[in-house]
Amino acid sequence: MLHTVNKSPFERRTLDSCLRHAQPDSAVLLIEDGVYGAFNGTAITGKVQDAIGNFKMYVLGPDVRARGMDESHVLDGITVVDYEGFVDLVAEHDKVQAWL
Repeated sequence: MLHTVNKSPFERRTLDSCLRHAQPDSAVLLIEDGVYGAFNGTAITGKVQDAIGNFKMYVLGPDVRARGMDESHVLDGITVVDYEGFVDLVAEHDKVQAWL
């Protein structure tokens, strides 16, 4: 299953809920304001690093750049994808769960 998280982990608990419910073979894609969870040096860096060991983690590059952030600060183990990569992830997974 592909899980998409579009809310900032600093404003909502959607990323926490996603990580608690996702199965080990799941993928998590951070989009829109959810991309803030992908960066090194934040209050949730440790939690996200732990999740990288359990799930395939992705972040949408255009959303990172739209927020004035630099992809070089994305945590190691999180793959940056473009819109084509987003479509590929949806096609690769039989279900998509959007965490709103």
